[in-house]
Amino acid sequence: MPDAQVFELGSMKLQRGMTVPNARIVYQTYGTLAPDKSNVVLYPTSYGAQHHDTEWLIAPDRILDPGRWFVVIPNMFTNGLSTSPGNMAEPFGHGRFPEFTHWDNVHAQKRLLEEVFGIERIALAYGWSMGGQQALHWGAIFPDRVERICAVCTSARTSVHNKVFIDGTRAALTADPAWRGSYFDGRPVAGLRAMGRVYAGWAMSQAFYREKLYLQAGFSDLEDWLVRSWEGNFLRRNADDLVASFKTWELSDISDNEIYQGDLDKALGAITARSMIMPSRTDLYFTPEDSEAETAKMPNAEFRPIESIWGHRAGNPALNPEDMRFIRKAVDDLTAA
Repeated sequence: MPDAQVFELGSMKLQRGMTVPNARIVYQTYGTLAPDKSNVVLYPTSYGAQHHDTEWLIAPDRILDPGRWFVVIPNMFTNGLSTSPGNMAEPFGHGRFPEFTHWDNVHAQKRLLEEVFGIERIALAYGWSMGGQQALHWGAIFPDRVERICAVCTSARTSVHNKVFIDGTRAALTADPAWRGSYFDGRPVAGLRAMGRVYAGWAMSQAFYREKLYLQAGFSDLEDWLVRSWEGNFLRRNADDLVASFKTWELSDISDNEIYQGDLDKALGAITARSMIMPSRTDLYFTPEDSEAETAKMPNAEFRPIESIWGHRAGNPALNPEDMRFIRKAVDDLTAA
């Protein structure tokens, strides 16, 4: 990306065991770092997204004001810009892709902040979906380095039901004839289109479709919405990267590490940052019930659901000004103290 910057990590040993010789993070910054470095917002990317897809909410009248904050968007491993199956040299490739976890993501991000900017502490970890998973990992793994967390439509541990969603959507993609059991030997256009249509049924609520809100979002009919918004969204991406990102999502668990050894309650209890946990009331796979149960185990967290029929997309409301204003108000409340 011509507007992005690259942080070379060198040789990086991954949590799941492999070593990547030339790992890197592609990132972008917005705003100006304060002299005392007190205005840092870390804003990791979500599934299938790159920094230019999510930067829409960084503006004076949006959720994160670059006049106030120094926002850093690190592209997640496997998203096609940072180290990913699609850009790794041999011997990786043809099914020899390593597994990346959020433990790997947040440790690489910590190095980026320290070594490039001299940042030891962040004012806010903000994230939606897989980005929110990374924000919660920051809170659990580096509790003394995070002042606040705003975690939107996400989870501290991927639920069993969420894994069923992942498995079904991945099955649609890998049913393409180009799939060779552990990699694709060509561009799986049919699989990418099928994946987009399956995803569309999960990401938006039943009420969204009943009310035909895709018309308000500028689409001419349902087919236009499915083709341009959903098929188009995944046709942009490398299919091996999408499969690898699913694995990172599937493995997401703030307690799956040497610190907490699988004790989720202990990991949640260790998040001392003032936190806002914001599920969508109609999210079908990051459910509000799951979020509420996790929030109850956090010592300094508020449960503030988004009352919306936009489903999971209520947390990334590029087409929905009402939900955007709701999240902006939550961030303002969280950071007012």
